[in-house]
Amino acid sequence: MSKVLIIGAGGVGRVVAHKCAQNPDVFSGITLASRTQSKCDAIAAEVKEKTGRDIATARVDADKVPELVALIRDIKPFMVINVALPYQDLTIMDACLETGVHYLDTANYEPPEEAKFEYKWQWAYRQRFGDAGLMALLGSGFDPGVTNVFCAHLQKHHFDTMDYVDILDCNGGDHGYKFATNFNPEINIREVTANGRYWENGDWVETQPLQYRKRFDFDQVGEKSIYLLYHEEMESLTKNLNGVKRMRFWMTFGDEYLKHLEVFRNIGLDSIEPIEFDGHKIVPIQFLKALLPDPATLGPRTVGKTNIGVICRGTKDGRPVSRYIYNICDHQACFRETNAQAVSYTTGVPAMIGAMMMIRGDWMRPGVWNMEEFDPDPFMAALDAHGLPWTCNPTDIDIDALPD
Repeated sequence: MSKVLIIGAGGVGRVVAHKCAQNPDVFSGITLASRTQSKCDAIAAEVKEKTGRDIATARVDADKVPELVALIRDIKPFMVINVALPYQDLTIMDACLETGVHYLDTANYEPPEEAKFEYKWQWAYRQRFGDAGLMALLGSGFDPGVTNVFCAHLQKHHFDTMDYVDILDCNGGDHGYKFATNFNPEINIREVTANGRYWENGDWVETQPLQYRKRFDFDQVGEKSIYLLYHEEMESLTKNLNGVKRMRFWMTFGDEYLKHLEVFRNIGLDSIEPIEFDGHKIVPIQFLKALLPDPATLGPRTVGKTNIGVICRGTKDGRPVSRYIYNICDHQACFRETNAQAVSYTTGVPAMIGAMMMIRGDWMRPGVWNMEEFDPDPFMAALDAHGLPWTCNPTDIDIDALPD
């Protein structure tokens, strides 16, 4: 059993706290910290009511390494589970190195002043973590995270070469608002409005934002429009999977969401460049975030399901193979268990499982690693055991043959 420090008290932090508390044989002590301690206290009260376990809370500014170091030294955890903002990944990694504790996150680093997320900044820490005998596990959410492990499972058990890989993320939930994002609005909007990219024949092909669309019929959700985006797991998967000729990432968006997004873009509300207003500097996208519903409050009103998975075509023993592996998650079932909607749940549960893999020693190797670089089997078993069951079947689905 080991103590953990969870940093971040949004929807994902709520789920991680609940799921760690449900597993006292692995997580002997839990501290939840964020800049706003009252949020941590509210989650701790929920956890106590549902599980009977007490978790400690603390205040910390994750932008400040000295504050992080002081908190970590006081708690002495086995590891830090970082579910704060992606802008804070590097300060938390620095604090872990200074204090000698392991590290896990769910999203790669993104500079606050540049809408560009990639792993190079965190991969640069590999030597330092390795020399310190510490492990950093990157992207232990759903996508990235479970999608990486799905690919590793397919490669281990079903494919010799994974020629064509399509990752599909469908949120079929309805929260009743005209516009709201299911995770941090600033990160979500920056991600969606950026140029798309996909991997083909050894290089990246850039696209305009939401340039390519298909119609896909998702199990237990129905037919939705999917749009091609760039997503971070492709950066590591194209390096670590065998024989990838093309890899793409698709996400569903409704017409209402896209209409609002277009207006925000047209009037500059998605900008990350500071502007002068009434004698103050403000960042438009941060102002927009303040106007929108807090994703952590969406749980009670969100109904419907998510369906996230991977379709792969390749070869096994010289023969063509095509398989589809996916998870379906119900928003209201997630809320009943953890007071969070399914987008937070599908990120928070894998974060807990990743920490479990490290604490139990199933995945423990000094350095900085992505999810697909470990044996997928214990993680896949834990998904089934802790609320994210998966289905893997042969398929004849051809994304390219689908209607636009």
